[in-house]
Amino acid sequence: MTDEHLDFQPRMSDADKLMWTIERDPLLRSTITSVVVLERAPDHARLKDKMERASRTVVRLRQRVIGNALSFSPPRWEVDPNFDLGYHLRFIKAANGGSMRDLFDIAEPVAMQAFDRARPLWEFTVVEGLEDGQAGLIMKIHHAVTDGVAGVKLLMETFDADEDPGDPGAMPAAPPVHVMSQRERLVDALAHEQRRAMGIAKRSLGNLSSAALSTAADPVGVGVRVGETVSSAARLLAPASEPLSPLMTDRSLSVQFHTLTVPLAEMKSAGRRAGGKLNDAFVAGIASGWRRYHDQHGEPASALRMSMPINVRTEATENVAGNQFAPARFPVPLTVVDPVHRMKVVRDLVLRARAEPALALTEPLAGLLNRLHPDMTTGIFGAMLRGVDFVTSNVPGPPFPIYLSGARVVSQFPFGPLAAAAANITLLSYMDDLNIGFNTDPAAVPDPEVLIECMQEGFDEILKCA
Repeated sequence: MTDEHLDFQPRMSDADKLMWTIERDPLLRSTITSVVVLERAPDHARLKDKMERASRTVVRLRQRVIGNALSFSPPRWEVDPNFDLGYHLRFIKAANGGSMRDLFDIAEPVAMQAFDRARPLWEFTVVEGLEDGQAGLIMKIHHAVTDGVAGVKLLMETFDADEDPGDPGAMPAAPPVHVMSQRERLVDALAHEQRRAMGIAKRSLGNLSSAALSTAADPVGVGVRVGETVSSAARLLAPASEPLSPLMTDRSLSVQFHTLTVPLAEMKSAGRRAGGKLNDAFVAGIASGWRRYHDQHGEPASALRMSMPINVRTEATENVAGNQFAPARFPVPLTVVDPVHRMKVVRDLVLRARAEPALALTEPLAGLLNRLHPDMTTGIFGAMLRGVDFVTSNVPGPPFPIYLSGARVVSQFPFGPLAAAAANITLLSYMDDLNIGFNTDPAAVPDPEVLIECMQEGFDEILKCA
């Protein structure tokens, strides 16, 4: 994969800038972490060569974020003139016995640490000396770089489809470096704003013409659609500062990682049983787990508020390297006991969320919020996110075996950002398995082992429907 396959824009989108800005509140950090289990340690020289090549062909791996305090324009992605591969790619030895728990114990503080904003926003740590000769790879990347869909494409620049892919050829040239002066930055920002204004005007003119024709043909229908869009935007931005859970109310800056693996084919079959898909079975299993967890603590909950990214990629943005999702928030009932009926309820909730008219306005709304003072923007978004109980995400991974510099990947577990929620539960498929990463806040979930037992029971209940 090269830049021909992914479109690397020179500036953040307004949505990406929003994620970048709200990190003024550390609870709202957008760090994505993934832990890969390898059959053996990768060859050091091959991996260094691989990542050096990747940093030259995937330009984002060499770019840092440069803002401009004198303009409203989103920050630029610019090649780091002091790029140091040794900072981003590290090798360490596992302590203790090198168990999977030891690997996750190493990954947790890595995920908790904020990125150095003067450098490109990614870090890889190879952990050697695990049990049975295995090794691990801790991959850490900022959400402003990419979402899950484009992230898998970036992943395949690092990994191989064969154990020995052969001679990679000559080393590509490094991307050119140009550090702008303050005057150049200001001129560039003004040009960007002019292009943006012209684009908005052009789209607005087209929309006005279309709206005029539509209004003439169906004035009542147009009025209804406008009202629906306004209501949808209000729902999208509505504050929800208190979680629905009576149990998981505290928050901290710490994380804890745990995992589960369930069979892909059976989960898909269970979703079809309810007339839905894999994601419906996934969320229904989580809902069952949360019900069991709350009941076990004597704090039953009728519903929890879930945040879920809705993929808004279109044909035109399919290969954009940045984020192309809109955050949907809605309560998920925990009182539906029958698993098939629960999957159907989840399916209806997700379809309703995908049909929200305001999803098409995610980028314009982000642009408006970015015009506010950063503290105000952070406050508005914080009010939206602090009432989220848990986050879910479903990312399709490679259905074939992949390798890291000669070492076969055994499994890969994703850990999405908490962003003020009590838990982020992310699914990543790999071959015949669904690897589920649980990133939980210890202030909200002090007994993650109990939660994992409850979640396993919840997924077992869904699997019986297959």
